[in-house]
Amino acid sequence: MKNKWILILIILFGVILGFLIGRYLPVAKMTETSKSATKKEKKVKYWVAPMNPTYRRDKPGKSPMGMDLVPVYEDEGSGSDDSSIKISPRVINNLGVITASAKYEPISKAIDTVGYVAANEDDIENVNSFIDGWVRNLRITAVGDPVRKGQVLFELYSPSLVNAQQELILALQNNNQQLVEASRKKLITLGLTLNQINELQRTRKVKQQIEVYAKSSGIVSKLNIRDGIYIKPDKILMTIEDLSSVWIRVEVYEAQADWVKLNQIAQATFPGLPGKVWQGEVIYIYPTLDKITHTLAVRLHFPNPNLTLKPDMYASVKILIPTSKKSLVIPTFSVITTGKGSHVILSLGKGRFRPQEVILGDESNGKIEVLRGLSKGDEVVTSGQFLIDSESNLSAAFERLAPHKDKSKSGHHHGKHKMEKPKKSKNQGYILAIKKDSHKITLRHLPIKQYGMPEMVMELPVSSKIDLSPFMVGQKITFKLKEVKPNHYIVTELNPIKKDKGTD
Repeated sequence: MKNKWILILIILFGVILGFLIGRYLPVAKMTETSKSATKKEKKVKYWVAPMNPTYRRDKPGKSPMGMDLVPVYEDEGSGSDDSSIKISPRVINNLGVITASAKYEPISKAIDTVGYVAANEDDIENVNSFIDGWVRNLRITAVGDPVRKGQVLFELYSPSLVNAQQELILALQNNNQQLVEASRKKLITLGLTLNQINELQRTRKVKQQIEVYAKSSGIVSKLNIRDGIYIKPDKILMTIEDLSSVWIRVEVYEAQADWVKLNQIAQATFPGLPGKVWQGEVIYIYPTLDKITHTLAVRLHFPNPNLTLKPDMYASVKILIPTSKKSLVIPTFSVITTGKGSHVILSLGKGRFRPQEVILGDESNGKIEVLRGLSKGDEVVTSGQFLIDSESNLSAAFERLAPHKDKSKSGHHHGKHKMEKPKKSKNQGYILAIKKDSHKITLRHLPIKQYGMPEMVMELPVSSKIDLSPFMVGQKITFKLKEVKPNHYIVTELNPIKKDKGTD
């Protein structure tokens, strides 16, 4: 009987043990197998520096700081870019983040340059005498006098002219046709017009003083004679410039020299004639570059029917380069240029951003061509708070934009909070744009340690007490910045830098 109970207990123990093994062992094995498979399926995508995710290598090694590179697996960060950051909606709203889409459109090239108005040298008349004589009854008294075509400039007395007239009259009296023709040709050579010769043949009266007429209309730019002086054929007596059309000579950079072709449209504006654009064309491209500046001179022709344009007026010129090709373009001010290349801040949606390297092409009218790095429809950030200068680190921009911890929570046990006074700082930079209507400036400044700002480009409101009219684009300045509330600043002082203090 005792053995029977022992046998029953052994059988019962075996059943329980079998149940437990069947219940838990397969699950453990499956879990272990699943983990092993997951481990095997994971492949290293690349290796990065722990402190700088932009430093990537395809094999293990050391970072520039001497730390071991860490692996990034293919399935890590799925659904988000490992080099991107997420910015809270509050920070995005405070910074006024604006984006623009990369899109295909024709990018019209244009060359911006400057020049000065000059007389059209094809329409300049130099007045000479073809014979020795004396000036009588000078009608032009000063440089700048207007002259009409056919107007008498002065009268010339010359004994040689008197003798030549007498020869023609004598030939007519003798009815010697051959001598008449020879005498007429001689008078033409001496400067008489056909009308004057025909008048002499009709009246047969010798004129002691012969009128000299203007052959074109214009303005007297040079006057080298006075009434009563003796003149010779080798002397320029006066110069008349026809200003109904003018030239503007400009220079273009060597890299743009191949863009310029004859008959291309050119537009000119003048500080003294605001609000009006003059249209002309390229009429001549000089064959050589300047040895010192390595620029190419180009001659432009502009109609000037009302004589509004004056010689030596300063002109801002744009030469339009026609193109029919469509290119992928983004706003120029969205590009961050560093010593290692050009980047943009790419918006990935849902508050995520990351830097993207781009290869750029031509630039025109605030748009720049993207040759590589973006696709149609990509959104890039264009607001000034994101733009960083060449010496700045892209990660520093993200560090500024990352959500800040709520400092109020960490100090709740200290009693009442003291409100911090707004900070001010004096900095250096130079002006990129001035918006007088909204009283704002866009400037590029050196790092501002007080606010943790790198060297960057910012658009800032200016205190209403500051007059912006004395300032201009490209001017180096010092300024004081006041933080009126978190991430909001205003310029409270603005002064020009007279001498170069290294703001470049």
